[in-house]
Formats: sequence, structure tokens, C-alpha cells
Amino acid sequence: MNIIDFHTHRQDATQALISVSPWDFKPQPGLYYSVGYHPWLNLETLTDDDFGLLEKCARHPQVLAIGETGMDSLRGSDLNIQEAVFIRHLKLAADLNKPVVVHCVRTAQQILATRRQEGFTAVPLVIHGMRGNEHLARTWFEAGCYLSYGARFNPAALHITPLDRLLIETDEADETIQEVAAQVASVLHLTADQVLDLAATNTRRLLLGQCD
Repeated sequence: MNIIDFHTHRQDATQALISVSPWDFKPQPGLYYSVGYHPWLNLETLTDDDFGLLEKCARHPQVLAIGETGMDSLRGSDLNIQEAVFIRHLKLAADLNKPVVVHCVRTAQQILATRRQEGFTAVPLVIHGMRGNEHLARTWFEAGCYLSYGARFNPAALHITPLDRLLIETDEADETIQEVAAQVASVLHLTADQVLDLAATNTRRLLLGQCD
């Protein structure tokens, strides 16, 4: 397992964790996935069968993480519904010992409070598409979270991110993961290859024991 791109929606991506909904999960040989219900979906329509499908997919050996899931104050279902669905993802992740890929828009404190109040502080969170400032970055990594940076990010936040909590991603951008690595490297005064190695090492540590 050598995953560099921690979060992408490109279905044919290699060395990547491909994010899909349970409805779209059609695993291909040699590829790895995260599976979850995105907060932009009509979450109020989810049924017990939908959550049963999520659990079935999450137990597949090629699924290494849960999500993306989370909360978005600007888009999607009512925040109370988003929170309830997020909690179900956290519980599943705790049961399966897998990290959670988090979508967060202006809900950082609520996400961390929910995780704490529901007793899931041991579940690793990966904040994907991190674009917030250095204060927000510090809030996340002090709570034990990993931060995944894509093509657009706040350089000050990236600069203070501990290297052992750093991940990189393409998400839905046109840039390749090598181009993202080069952008990150320019801020950290590293080479792109060093950033790629860091990303692979951190991903392996986070997912250790979940695949060969």
C-alpha cells in the first residue's frame, strides 16, 4: 500500500484514497477507497437500509477510511441532521478502527464538540481540503487531527502544521498530486519528493494494519 493522494473523487486514481458514496462503491482491483454520505446529500432521506449498505461497504478490505462525512453550515441538510449522520459515521469508524475523512465548513467547533461528547475522541479525523487559517489549523492538530491540503490552502496554516500530521490531496481539482506536492513544498522549503514521501509515510501510519 503506497497511498499519496489521501482524498480524490477520480474513480481511476492510483496511489490514492478514492472517495465514493455507498451507492457508487464498485471496487476495482488494486484501488483503495473511503466510503460515506457527504453532508451535501439529502441526508434526511437516508434509511436504515442506506446505513446498512454503508456498514457493508465499510467492512470491505479495500475501504480504508469512512467518509467523507461531516458538517457544512452553508450547504446541505439541517445541521442537526448532518450531526446525527456524522455521529453514525463516527460510531462505525470506532467499531472498525478506521479513520474518518471530514468535510467541514464553518463547523469546526461543533465537529470537535460532537466527537468529544459522543465519546469518539480516539477516532482519528482527517480534515480534508484544509483552507483555514493558522488558528484553525492549530485547533485541529491540537485535537489530534490530521490535515489534508489540496491545491488551494492558507500558507500560514500549512507552515505551522506538524509534519507528522500532514497529508495532501487532489479532491476534484485539475492539478495532479505531484503539482500539489510542489505547491506544498514551496511553503515548507522542502522538495516535492520530500512532501510525497511525507504524505505516503503519514498515510501508512494512519492506515497501518488495514491492508497489506
